[in-house]
Amino acid sequence: MSELQRLIDDLRAEAQRDRDPEDTPEIGIVMGSDSDLDVMAGSDDSEGAYDALTEVGFEEITDYDDPPEARFTFETYVVSAHRTPELMYAYAETAEERGLDVIIAGAGGKSADLPNMTASLAYPLPVVGVPVQEKSLPSVVGMPTGAPIVAVDAGKSFNAALSAVQILARQHGDLRDRLVTYHDELQEDVATVSRRLHERGTPGFRDEEE
Repeated sequence: MSELQRLIDDLRAEAQRDRDPEDTPEIGIVMGSDSDLDVMAGSDDSEGAYDALTEVGFEEITDYDDPPEARFTFETYVVSAHRTPELMYAYAETAEERGLDVIIAGAGGKSADLPNMTASLAYPLPVVGVPVQEKSLPSVVGMPTGAPIVAVDAGKSFNAALSAVQILARQHGDLRDRLVTYHDELQEDVATVSRRLHERGTPGFRDEEE
């Protein structure tokens, strides 16, 4: 049996298992290629969905039989709409039964079909689309009326993850509190920088930053 077929079978088998919702991932991250990982997860140059989720206390689940201790978790897969359509179907069609509440789907190129197709197949599960590149934006946001997808700007998987957590926060007060705390910290960071700039003046502030 091929690795592709084993992965498809694993997803469909997981959908049939009776698991405590607290032991299943709330958020799924899929991307069209591992070359999208720096955008979707984050890199030294920019933060991504992985960074956003771990910032608010999520942990990545890599073994369904041995989930992390964190209450909220996410999973990550490479799923190509064009090269592995059967895997895309299996992932999206089983997502809700496997316990997912939101999917973040990213793809690059001019034919960035993974977010759109995932949104159609996983409906009514909400999908947040991430255009990995600027040229991917029209493809991701171009869904017809009646086939909704939420989408962020090109490369902004960090925002996609925060949007996913906002959706979950309507049912989980703990997540809402974490989002509020995160936002409060952002405001404090801006205020701290503002005071430093004002008190040191532009030349002194620039010297400190170098």
